[in-house]
Amino acid sequence: MTGPIALPRQRWLIVLMCFLAVAINYIDRANLGVAVPMIQKEYGIDPALMGLILSAFFWSYVLMQLPGGWLIDRFGSRATYTVATLIMSLATLATAFAGGVASLIACRLVLGIGEAFCYPVNAKVTALWFRRSERGLATGIWASGSRVGSAMTLPLVAFLIASFGWREAFLVTGAIGLVWMVVWFLVYRDPARHPAVTPEQQAVLEADYAVATGARKIGYAELFRHRTIWGMMIGFFCLNFVIYFYTTWFPSYLTESRGFSLAKLGTLGLLPGLVAIPAGWLGGYLSDRLYKGGWSLTRARKTCLVGGLLASSVVALAPLVPGDLAALTLLAISYSGLAFAGANIWTLPGDVAPTPAHVASISGIQNFASNLAGIALTTFTGVMVSLTKGSFVIPLAVAGCLSLVGAAAYLFIVGEIAPLKARDDDAGGEPTPALATGRA
Repeated sequence: MTGPIALPRQRWLIVLMCFLAVAINYIDRANLGVAVPMIQKEYGIDPALMGLILSAFFWSYVLMQLPGGWLIDRFGSRATYTVATLIMSLATLATAFAGGVASLIACRLVLGIGEAFCYPVNAKVTALWFRRSERGLATGIWASGSRVGSAMTLPLVAFLIASFGWREAFLVTGAIGLVWMVVWFLVYRDPARHPAVTPEQQAVLEADYAVATGARKIGYAELFRHRTIWGMMIGFFCLNFVIYFYTTWFPSYLTESRGFSLAKLGTLGLLPGLVAIPAGWLGGYLSDRLYKGGWSLTRARKTCLVGGLLASSVVALAPLVPGDLAALTLLAISYSGLAFAGANIWTLPGDVAPTPAHVASISGIQNFASNLAGIALTTFTGVMVSLTKGSFVIPLAVAGCLSLVGAAAYLFIVGEIAPLKARDDDAGGEPTPALATGRA
C-alpha cells in the first residue's frame, strides 16, 4: 500500500514569485502616494485634483479586470503575466518624465492596465498548483506581498526622494519590475507543462475539480447568475475601500493630520504594514487548519473572512484618538484584520470555480467590483479632506462602516463555498446557510 503522493516542491518557488510580483505591484501603485506632497508643491495641485490623479489608476485597473481574467484563462499565466508586467514597469518609468496633471493621469491609467492581471494570475496559479486544503496558506503568503510592498514603499521611496528626487524614485521602482518579468518568463510553467510534475501529481492537483457536476455548462455570463459571485463582489468592494486608504492617502494622513516628518513616515509609518504581514499568513493558515480539522470549507473560510472584517472596522476610531501611537495601533489592528480576511478572499475563486478554466475569470469579476472602491475611496477622501480643511474623520468613519457591511456580505450573501453548478441543475438557487457544517 502506498502513501499519499507528495506534490512538487517547485510550487513554493512559484508562491515566492507571486509574492514578489504583488510586492512590486504595490510599490509601483503606492509610490505616487509618498511623492504626493512634492508633486503637489511642484505643480500647485490641490487635494481634490490630487485625488483625481490617484484615482486614475483604478479606472483602467477596474475596466481591465473582466477582460483580463478572460485573457488569462484563454492565453495562460506565463504569457499574460509577462506582458502585463512589461506594461506596468514602462508606465512607472514614464511617470518620472511626467510634466503635469495630464501626463500623470495618463501614466496612472497605463499602470492600471498592467497591474490588472496580477491578482487573477496569482489566484489561477494557486488553484493549479495547490489542493484546496493548502490554498489558504499559499494565498496568505503571496497576498502578504501587498503589505510588504506598501511597507517597503515608505522607506524606499522616501529615501530615493530625499537623496535624488521624486522622479528618480519612479525610475528605480520601474526597473525592479523589469527584472522580475524576465525571471518569471524563464521560470514559470503550468503544472501540466512542467517537467518536474508527474502524471500522478497532476491527477492529485486536478482532483478538487472532478466533483463539479455540470461544470462545463457554465459560461462566463452565467457566472453572474450566482448569488455567491455577487456576495464576493460586495464583500471585496467593502474590504478594498478600507485597504486602499493605506496605499493612497495613508502617507498624507500621517504627514498632514499627524505632523509626521518624512523620516518619521519611513519608520513609524511602517507599523501597520509590518503587523499586517504575519496576520495575512495566519488568516490563510487558520482557515486551512480548520478545514483539515473537520470544519466545512464554508465555515472555515467564512469565520476568517467575517472575523477579519469586523476587526478592520476600528479604522473609524483612528482619527478620533489624540496620541500618534494609539492611532497607529488602531490602524495596525485594522490593517491586520484586512490582511487576515484577504488571504481567504483570494482562495474563493479557486474554491468556487467549477473548473480551472473559470478561476481567473471569477478572480477578475470579484476584483472588478472590489476596485471600484479604489475610485470611490481616493476621490471621496480627496473631496472630504478639501471640504473639511484637512480632516480624515469622515472618510475613515465611512471605511469602518463598510467593513461591517463587508462582513455581512460574506456571512449572509455568499452561499456554500463549493464549486458552482449550472443553474439549470439547482433552479432553487444556492444553499443559504451562512456557516454550513458539513464538509464541502
